[in-house]
Amino acid sequence: MSDESFNWHEFLGRWQEEWVPRADEDEDGGHSLVRPGRPGADEAAIAAAEERLGRRLPPSYREFLAVSDGWHVDQTAGVYQLGGAADIDWFQDPFDMTPLYEENLGDNPREEDILLAGMWQRALRLETDSDMSYALLDPGDSDQDGEWALYLYKGWGGELPDRYPSFRAYMKAMYRSFHSDRVERPDFVNTTTRAQDAHVAEARLLALRGRYEEALPLLEEALSFGRPRSAVLLNQLRHLLAPCSSRDYGNLVADPRYLPELLPVHAMAPARGECRLGGDDHWLGMMTARGAARKTVEAVLSTMRDGTHHYTPPGPWGRAVAEARESARWGATDAAWRVLRDALPLWEAPGPLLIAPIGLLADPVLGPLITPERGREILATPRAGERGPAPEPVPDLDPPGLAWLAEPAASWRPLDGYRCVWVEGIDPARLPALIGEEGTGLSAPTDQREASWRAPRPREREDVELWEDRAVVAVGRTAEGWVFAFDGHPHHLNKLFLSPAPAASSSGRAVVVWREPRRSSPGDHPAAFHLSVAEQSEELYAFTVRGTEIQRSGAIPEALDPARLFHPQDTELDNELRVLEALHTELGLSLPRFALTQGRLRTFTTRSWTRAPRAGEGFAFASFVRHRP
Repeated sequence: MSDESFNWHEFLGRWQEEWVPRADEDEDGGHSLVRPGRPGADEAAIAAAEERLGRRLPPSYREFLAVSDGWHVDQTAGVYQLGGAADIDWFQDPFDMTPLYEENLGDNPREEDILLAGMWQRALRLETDSDMSYALLDPGDSDQDGEWALYLYKGWGGELPDRYPSFRAYMKAMYRSFHSDRVERPDFVNTTTRAQDAHVAEARLLALRGRYEEALPLLEEALSFGRPRSAVLLNQLRHLLAPCSSRDYGNLVADPRYLPELLPVHAMAPARGECRLGGDDHWLGMMTARGAARKTVEAVLSTMRDGTHHYTPPGPWGRAVAEARESARWGATDAAWRVLRDALPLWEAPGPLLIAPIGLLADPVLGPLITPERGREILATPRAGERGPAPEPVPDLDPPGLAWLAEPAASWRPLDGYRCVWVEGIDPARLPALIGEEGTGLSAPTDQREASWRAPRPREREDVELWEDRAVVAVGRTAEGWVFAFDGHPHHLNKLFLSPAPAASSSGRAVVVWREPRRSSPGDHPAAFHLSVAEQSEELYAFTVRGTEIQRSGAIPEALDPARLFHPQDTELDNELRVLEALHTELGLSLPRFALTQGRLRTFTTRSWTRAPRAGEGFAFASFVRHRP
């Protein structure tokens, strides 16, 4: 019912008719048999109250008194009884709340904070029976219609008061709470519950037809009445609109129909170490209390934590998921998303309470692909056999080439540097054998930033010399067919540098690029850029540019001539962009931005990128305390 058509007789009459005790109340005791309303006050009684108070009452409260001179709120939010016209009076701040709130205003207080601080001395107190709670109408906080804001203060809670823009808004909220408090009663069935349940059923169909924007308000209203199924359906929509958020799916995590989708989603937070209260045992206990077998819960948490969990739904949708994962695990995230997008109409719900493929979010490879924009596209796509128009596809996320590496605000590289090896004509799984340290292999899909920060330093390993520079690299394949090993946290490019290009090129061409920005501390290190190209284990050509100094070897193609690409009069950024564009044009090099900055790729540890010092050579070793960004 809109505020424009609001009718107190109809609203309060419906509340009276629907009145029953809560499921946990004794029918024969307490307030359980009290009916909420009273006969309305006549105009003379209301006018007398206004004369006594010295103020005309706000419209919605005045209209309420004329229909019911008081109301039994039934312990909702700590207020039991609202008084009638003869009962209400000014609050007058008996507990000295005003100075308490004024002390916290600060130098630039918000208008709402100023209003709240002054409310205690000017508010009108409405309740006559409560649990240390107060319903306060504030004439100083009014709108263009003359309505006064109502503040509900729970003295036992210690929180700020809840604010409602008017008395009518407060009563509508209390009516919804009345319904929520009785949802467990099997006999609590009436016109309102039937209407809200119909809205839930309608919203489910709308969501499956891709009309999620129409489904959202229906579910939000039904949830405010506590209707069954509304929360779990609404949480799925909200989860895909904000894929990085956390949502609770209640006991559905133990239902065999939904467990494969929802239990891994629930395990995402503890797998990331975000469940601090009680740790794993607390979370495992919560899931088993909901009915899931402890061994199942432990197994799911283990695979989520080590990155080996796979979202494996059945049927055509499941086959598309497997195909998309194969693309995404090597960095082709846009191609993977296109596979998922095309297959979305084939998704089938395992039961009536699942309306979207939420399990995607828990897959360590595919989950990061679901951005808020793609989440909206999922929701806007008709699925599970329902029909409707297909949404406009969201644009791809990966730009072509390498120019994106020069983006100055890239959050993935706090030192603004990078190094990478590209190899032609091999399977990505072969890279560790070519340039990896002895015994290394590809990890499970992981965040390369985390892997790099957690990797032990040379001083922390007995089998590694202090001069060694072993990198944790992310592995993938470019759209042009190159296999790459990328490090977004390189060390200092020094004179002991040993290009891994020859070792990587035993089966085909290999390219190494290392970019180091200018560093002002410790010492002054000008910007540096290195390129080396090898084939059949022999270096073909290479150059290193450091400031204005150029070192070169071999027959460098004209298009990659450092004298042509690096101009002393240009900025460091201009020079970097020029060489990156040349590498893309001349050699067909690229890198997938999304996979390297937000996705999950397999990693391994390389051999040292520096050689041992020769006789007469020295090297500097500095130890820094690393803080995770």
